[in-house]
Amino acid sequence: MLSYNTFHFLKDIAANNNKPWFEAHKDQYTAAKTEVETYVGEVLRKLSGHDAVFGTIDARKCVMRIYRDVRFSKDKTPYKTNFGAGFTPNGGKMNGAGFYVHIEPDKCFLGGGMWQPEGPALKAIRQEIDYNFEEFKGIVEAPDFRKLYPQVDGGKLVKVPQGYSEDNAAIEYLKLKSFTVSANFTDDEMMKADAADKIAHACLVMRPFIDFLNRATSN
Repeated sequence: MLSYNTFHFLKDIAANNNKPWFEAHKDQYTAAKTEVETYVGEVLRKLSGHDAVFGTIDARKCVMRIYRDVRFSKDKTPYKTNFGAGFTPNGGKMNGAGFYVHIEPDKCFLGGGMWQPEGPALKAIRQEIDYNFEEFKGIVEAPDFRKLYPQVDGGKLVKVPQGYSEDNAAIEYLKLKSFTVSANFTDDEMMKADAADKIAHACLVMRPFIDFLNRATSN
């Protein structure tokens, strides 16, 4: 499980987002990062009981850098105020549709799917939904799925995408520009002994959605 120390570090860096403070508190960062890596490793271990591929993933490589890329941003603060970790059923870090664990005070969540896929992938996903809408609908509208993930997000086109008509039964999904879902967790939930179990369970509930997207883009 995660501890208060990790959340305390993230609160502190949000209030002191500068290099001198970070360098003076490097030990706190290292301890928090190690804790997050251990936590993600535990989630992967639990998932490996359902699919051995998760046992091949190095948790340390899943955890993203805390250093921000400020080259094209007006916000020049050098550090992120969260820890993020991404992994996929393909065994890669973020190769295709996958899962994302976000750890930030009062903003923790598990997300997943594909964010703004490029043209060919977007076209392939729309086609797969159109051809197999009953299957897709059964996944995203299943009671267990809806309980954790009320809706598929990602921003929508105003107009109907080319090649489809407004009366298409799947049109609201076909208008999406991204295909993502997320479930929020409180800081207390993330610090409980069963936190890794809850995240792993949420990943398994999401898995058919992830598999559908990856099938669409691998054809």
